[in-house]
Amino acid sequence: MPRLSEIDCPQALGLLQAGLPISEVSPRMNVNRTTIFRLRQRLHKTDTVSDRPRSGRPRCATQRQDRNLVSNHMNNRFLSTSASSRQTRRRNNQRIGGNTVRRRISASDLRARRPYIGPILTQRHRHQRTLWAQEHAAFDRI
Repeated sequence: MPRLSEIDCPQALGLLQAGLPISEVSPRMNVNRTTIFRLRQRLHKTDTVSDRPRSGRPRCATQRQDRNLVSNHMNNRFLSTSASSRQTRRRNNQRIGGNTVRRRISASDLRARRPYIGPILTQRHRHQRTLWAQEHAAFDRI
């Protein structure tokens, strides 16, 4: 089941304050009963429904650097992630790892592509190939 968004929390609390039981509020909000129960508990303990701060490893690249990585890879689709990681520096002037670059790029829905291997056809080539195929298709009918 989905998580309650910050917009849905006050709505759920409003339904609870209107006198609806948790078992009726939870299907309306499309969450588990425990979610509504914990939301009510959090309101009573902290007088707020906002999420508590979480611990976690700080990001090694700023959002600006992430946008720069993505735009570099959009402009040069064959740029390797290791080359990109060598160009980008962290806040304390250390290198960002290649896996970090890969995660940032895949988060923006860019996928690795390899260059096309084969003849590069111009408009004239395509026209000649079409004429050849039509000519040989006529011979196959005979």
